[in-house]
Amino acid sequence: MRTNIALIGFMGTGKTAMGQLLAEKLGRNFVELDLLIERKVGKSIPEIFQQDGETTFRELEIEATREVAQGRNLVIACGGGVVLNKINTDRLRQNAIMVYLTASPEVILKRVASEAGQRPLLEVDDPALTVRDMLRFREPFYERAADITVNTSNLDINAISEQIIGKLKEDEGFDL
Repeated sequence: MRTNIALIGFMGTGKTAMGQLLAEKLGRNFVELDLLIERKVGKSIPEIFQQDGETTFRELEIEATREVAQGRNLVIACGGGVVLNKINTDRLRQNAIMVYLTASPEVILKRVASEAGQRPLLEVDDPALTVRDMLRFREPFYERAADITVNTSNLDINAISEQIIGKLKEDEGFDL
């Protein structure tokens, strides 16, 4: 019986905010994978990307995912790229329902616009083009990993959380 909820999706789709609210509503612990990595190495994600490169970050992500996937009754906000490595999704899937949060490229750009310097993959000349390209590339990975898909573009956070909880209640392999 799976007991964890893993939120996957592109940056700016609401994984952290949704994760905190779901954890609160369901009386579970909330884990943010990127924050766990930052605490482990004593650097921010942008610093890891800048100083050590994306490959090192992805290795740290695999290790953090392995650790978190063994937990019980957790709500896990995964980094946007966690699904790029099948090891991560396989580990998470063993004990988690995978909830894929989506949003339109326009909504994503609006949500992450205020986070300059915090999104290393968007430190480019044309962030809009980068978002569209990255979404196109990553969507099959998200879709393959997802048990539940919820578009967060127009819904408020409480409505989204109730929609997710409703879908979790319908899943016979999940212990709510």
